[in-house]
Amino acid sequence: MRKASGTGTESAAKRRTQATHGPSAALRVNSSRGIAPVDPPAPKGQKELPPASSDELRLIPIPLADEIHPGDSLADKLLEALRPRRLRLQSGDVLIVKHKIVSKSEGRIIDLATITPSAESLAWAKQYDLDARVIELALRESRAVIRRKNGVLITETRHGFLCANSGIDVSNVDGGAHALLLPEDADRSAANLRRALKRRTGLAIPVIITDSFGRPWREGLTEFAIGISGMKPLRDDRGRRDPHGYQLKASIEAVADELACAAGLVCGKLNRAPACIVRGFQYDPGSGGVQNLLRPAANDLFR
Repeated sequence: MRKASGTGTESAAKRRTQATHGPSAALRVNSSRGIAPVDPPAPKGQKELPPASSDELRLIPIPLADEIHPGDSLADKLLEALRPRRLRLQSGDVLIVKHKIVSKSEGRIIDLATITPSAESLAWAKQYDLDARVIELALRESRAVIRRKNGVLITETRHGFLCANSGIDVSNVDGGAHALLLPEDADRSAANLRRALKRRTGLAIPVIITDSFGRPWREGLTEFAIGISGMKPLRDDRGRRDPHGYQLKASIEAVADELACAAGLVCGKLNRAPACIVRGFQYDPGSGGVQNLLRPAANDLFR
């Protein structure tokens, strides 16, 4: 007998899955219950979500209906996007912003028609059916080529990031006519956005700018912090003891990258939600930028 499809259990599971995706969905991460959808913003006249409890995080996406253009104020755009949803920034929040809207606002957009590829870039691109202009631009934006094999170009950017094509991106720009570069200095961009938000809200909210990178040894993309302001990007637990009394010797946690990945759950490439509020995370205030997350080449066993 054929198994009937669309049972009540399957339908409910499908609805729960769909509820955790898309630009209007928020996630609650509870230490004992895992990830679940957060209730939508309260209707007019009702109170909005209470602060997160000490054992849960909330990931609240910020959808933007309009494109970002050079010169736009990201602080204004993000705060305007929160108002229709009856949400606002709160003390203790961390703001995660995908680099694309930062790069767009800073005018880091290149018309690919203006790029003349070298013979080397043309030959490489033809061999693997790639856009030679993007390859040429990636080489110009790099300070070293780490690997070039099987159609994959891994470079070290001027910032020190190891990534494909120097982080050059043509998705979610304008259909392939232009390419988007990384911010010149994403730590500075994060600091500027943090100051602008403080002027408008009175709140000193840490800001993390992210990008999607691949990783050695593992498939798929994940989010990485590429710019940080207002919090320490690493949490050093060395010297502390675990529940069994063992003294930790090598536990330095990349919390900025972990927050970037968490935000990636609600800020997908197709969701039109290029920013996210993380609520309930106990961060360490302080200075420190993305350079704290980059391993020196002398300590890298794989370079």
